[in-house]
Amino acid sequence: MASLFTPRRSALAAGLLAMALGTTALTAMPGTAQQVPPPAVVAQLAAPNFADVAARVAPSVVRVLTTERVANAGVEVPPQLRGTPMEEMFRRFGGREMPRPEQRRAGQGSGFVVDPDGYVVTNAHVVGENAEVRVAMADGREMSARVIGRDIATDIALLKVEAGGPLVALAFGDSDKARVGEWVMAMGNPFGLGGTVTAGIVSARGRQIGAGPYDDFIQTDASINPGNSGGPLFNTAGEVVGMNTAIFSPSGGNIGIGFAVPSKMVQQVVTQLREHGSVRRGWLGVSLQPMDRELATVLRIEDAKGALVADVEPNSPAARAGIRPGDVLTAIDGTRVESPRDLAAGVAAVTPGRIATLAVLRDGAALEQRVEIGTSPASREAAAKGGAASAPTSIGIGLAPRPEGGVAITRVEPGSVAAERGLRAGDVVLRAGDREAKAPNDVVEAVGAARSAGRPSIAFQVERDGARRFVAIPLNAG
Repeated sequence: MASLFTPRRSALAAGLLAMALGTTALTAMPGTAQQVPPPAVVAQLAAPNFADVAARVAPSVVRVLTTERVANAGVEVPPQLRGTPMEEMFRRFGGREMPRPEQRRAGQGSGFVVDPDGYVVTNAHVVGENAEVRVAMADGREMSARVIGRDIATDIALLKVEAGGPLVALAFGDSDKARVGEWVMAMGNPFGLGGTVTAGIVSARGRQIGAGPYDDFIQTDASINPGNSGGPLFNTAGEVVGMNTAIFSPSGGNIGIGFAVPSKMVQQVVTQLREHGSVRRGWLGVSLQPMDRELATVLRIEDAKGALVADVEPNSPAARAGIRPGDVLTAIDGTRVESPRDLAAGVAAVTPGRIATLAVLRDGAALEQRVEIGTSPASREAAAKGGAASAPTSIGIGLAPRPEGGVAITRVEPGSVAAERGLRAGDVVLRAGDREAKAPNDVVEAVGAARSAGRPSIAFQVERDGARRFVAIPLNAG
């Protein structure tokens, strides 16, 4: 035990030494004026006491527990070859792939209640694609949770629990008002330890860490570790200003660099997940690059700000509106655009089908271009997943379109007919019955037609790792 406390004693000694040196420096020498720091400076540096805030918000911070059933298909090796040099050769050349018993993979993270009716927010990566999810409350209750929706682009998920009564919900603060240097408090379930409180400051804002196209993280040095994902980041008033999502660490543990999704983004995404089950983002159809001083000079633009259009997709909203490569987009609906990220966020926030006004610099001249914003391909894919998954519920698969052909299986419900027949997320359906599978609806209609005709099963042609096979899917269940 002594070794655990050694760093603390050393730090304490160092702190006392620093204090002693500081006191000596400020001690009045004979014949000199005493130097005393202004009281205001001392007050600003004093750390706040988060005890009251922590006690008030703790009932709304939850543990998110997940169990994923993984259907492992593999080669069945004869008992006499197991553990011998012939086992690997048999797996490669002589074995027939057979489904193995399902394995259960457990995971956990954090979350917080945002509505008394039982709505809980967490990270999308915490709940995964097809996991069973449970929520453990601070008072010891544990209940099953339903995934209302997940947004991979921002790593946000919305859950719903039936608690038998209203829950205590947290209030959101304005993340736009969070200032670098302000105190913040993180709560969550690090390393599965349960409710844990840590404190620090806002280290930076607007961080891009390569997590997705809408990166806009709050960076904090409040201790965040594995298991904190999905937990809230509070200001000193106890308002949620962010959702803890990621850390930067060579070792996998806290080194003082953590990242939280701003509360403004969390609120916007949660609203759409609650209403639609997915996020509907606008789409322009351009490839962008940042401006610099050299490009600004070449393009005869005074300010090296904006988003330079590098390419325009054919038949996209931008193409139909007359946007060209070489245009510099400087504003959308009056909001200034200083970088490609600003434009991506601005376009994504526009409801598909609405007309937006772009400020454009072209050949040194300023003009305005009106464009009808489309639906982003990612949003269409998310909608297709939800729509396709709702029809063939009895076979238990989620589907998504695949540009290179076929229909991708995005999830397989545990215990479903599809799971029993060895289908996995990532498999590609090439044919369903007598139909070529070009879109999720082809599979949905084929299943419906086979069931209406009274057929006991339907054949799927499935591709996995370049190999194709047929799988018979029973239709008499459900």
